[in-house]
Amino acid sequence: MKEVVIYTDGACSGNPGAGGYGAILMYGSARKELSAGYRLTTNNRMEVLAVIAALEALKEPCSVILYSDSKYVVDAIEKGWVTKWKANGWYRNKKEKASNVDLWERLLVQLERHKVRFQWVKGHADNPGNERCDELARAAIVSGDLQEDENYGNM
Repeated sequence: MKEVVIYTDGACSGNPGAGGYGAILMYGSARKELSAGYRLTTNNRMEVLAVIAALEALKEPCSVILYSDSKYVVDAIEKGWVTKWKANGWYRNKKEKASNVDLWERLLVQLERHKVRFQWVKGHADNPGNERCDELARAAIVSGDLQEDENYGNM
């Protein structure tokens, strides 16, 4: 399996509000940057979507170290929360529905395809990969080319 390093970040101007994500994929000397912006979404949706977009961009199954400053994403995977939510019919507990189910389902497909180790990094702490992803996400928000987050509000 190819070993790939990925950095991801999501951002929102208002929460909810216009949002964007950025991702950097690195394999050997190859480097690819991804970003997109959305008219109305949430920061958490952009954090998860950044991970999905990066993993979906890989052309074959890979071994991945994925860096994210989102505790929501890293803890949901590393602490097994998403697996529990899915097993409970997408409920966090007996009364509270899980958020962003559409995105978690897409991410779980990618986690079956790739071997991914998530690593939390502190945001805005001079980590070059994380800082660049933040720049990409914020640039996507102000680009004027904003897509519709079709499932926002339908969760």
